[in-house]
Amino acid sequence: MNLANLGKAGLLVAQNRLQTAGHNINNAATAGYSRQTVLSQTAGATPTSGGWIGRGVQAVSVQRSYDNFLQNQLTSSLTRGAALKTYGDQVSQINNLVADRTVGISPGIQKFFDSLDAVASAPADVAARQELIGQANSLAAQIRDANAFLDSQRVNVNTQIDTTVTQINSYLDRIQDLNRQITTAKATNPDQPPNDLLDQRDQLVSELGQLVDVQAYEQDDRVSITIGNGQTVLGGDSIYYLEAHPSKADPSRLAVHYTTKDAAGNAVPIEMEDKRITGGKLGGLLTFRSDALDATQNDLGRVALGISIALNEQHAKGFDLSGTPGGQFFNVGTPKVIGNEKNSATAGTPTAAYVPGELSKITNQDYRVEFDGTNYKVTRVPEGTTISPTINGTKLSFDGVEIETAGMTPAANDSWLVQPTRDAAAAMTVAISDPAKIAAAGESAPGSGVGAGTANGDNALELAALRDKKVLSNGTLGMNEAYSQLVNVVAVKTQQNTTAQKAQETLIAQNFSAQQAVSGVNLDEEYINLQQFQDQYRAAARLIDTASTLFDTLLSLRN
Repeated sequence: MNLANLGKAGLLVAQNRLQTAGHNINNAATAGYSRQTVLSQTAGATPTSGGWIGRGVQAVSVQRSYDNFLQNQLTSSLTRGAALKTYGDQVSQINNLVADRTVGISPGIQKFFDSLDAVASAPADVAARQELIGQANSLAAQIRDANAFLDSQRVNVNTQIDTTVTQINSYLDRIQDLNRQITTAKATNPDQPPNDLLDQRDQLVSELGQLVDVQAYEQDDRVSITIGNGQTVLGGDSIYYLEAHPSKADPSRLAVHYTTKDAAGNAVPIEMEDKRITGGKLGGLLTFRSDALDATQNDLGRVALGISIALNEQHAKGFDLSGTPGGQFFNVGTPKVIGNEKNSATAGTPTAAYVPGELSKITNQDYRVEFDGTNYKVTRVPEGTTISPTINGTKLSFDGVEIETAGMTPAANDSWLVQPTRDAAAAMTVAISDPAKIAAAGESAPGSGVGAGTANGDNALELAALRDKKVLSNGTLGMNEAYSQLVNVVAVKTQQNTTAQKAQETLIAQNFSAQQAVSGVNLDEEYINLQQFQDQYRAAARLIDTASTLFDTLLSLRN
């Protein structure tokens, strides 16, 4: 080894270091990029009688500064953060809707009962009666409008779920493409890692984690990915795409399906439970729908039922201006019943109704009714508790709702979803348009069945007294209290999510800082390295120059 070769070796290593430093500088702001370093070692030495004479330096590899634990920790925190942000963006809209105490439903309830007080004070006053009908229509419209907003939000959630699933599949394609590129690169140069490709794949996995909670496993230079409770979506050479389809139990809900392959190799979608997906944007959407949207709409429906049924029951006890017994004050819908798409062809669909006199038993839960081949089983949803209904022939009674199963021929495992309050707010309208039909008067004598006259307002007083009567939640909540509870629950969920989101943002910042301390590019450090590597390059060049000078000296001596 002569000085020229020593200089050449030094030049090559210094050049590699300069190029790598330049690569670091150029990618300092590139998301997911890990700082790279040239690893070098001595080229060995030649034995001589005067000792071992070194043969210079050689580059061994270019290594990325990477810590798998820190990267996974950052990805996990980003996944959780994305779920909280998505949930917060959605629940804040509900909070803004229900929290308005000046023009919202709560003051509407107060104004309605104030107008009942006015009719009780002047039963024959047509103006007071007309005002009562106007306030009743206004309250019903406010409740329907709030429900319509929740319906629109449900449609929006479905749209976002569909879009997010499409994005997830796109990421799976891109990650699989990088899997192939990395495999090819490793085959081309087995001893050297394709750092930039590895960074790109890690970044895509991290970005995918912000859409859905993922677990990534590396084997044989490929990354496999599972979601939820371990369902594989990327494994080996296969991608098992997600799909968004209406749920078989409730077509109004877009459900996430994973795909598997049948014997012929065709993709078969399998519906996943919402609770299996908790992270990323998709998890945030599904959690919001089940935790906040469903519960709020059911609570709103229960408030509507509380007002409608309680007013109707009391109104029927009074007499209008013509002495006729009172009819319905509000129109009331019926519980919604949805048959599962997987039910047998002859299963049929039961009908449902509210049990008279059992308003206080109605909850904000949905119910899954299942037939096991012999008996019906009823489970509260999402609470998950199984209840034993009262059975009267073909009728099943539970929680203020009656299910009629006559004429049905179900098979084992057939099921139905019963939603007693989900659509109750949408169905709330005022049944009376004529002020004279308001049954403000009481009986002339107990049990007489005869009205006490146009000047009597006893029944109107009883109607007004419902303002504070505990008619809901097993006699623990009044109508306004039930709505206030709805408002408070939404506010608490909003505040809890805001607090959790702020804490998560702090955690993300800490994890990012820890990851960047290892993998991030420090421009000041790279500038210093450039100067150092430049000096090394010059020094190696001087070796070549020295070797040339010495050679010229030898030639001149010969001459």
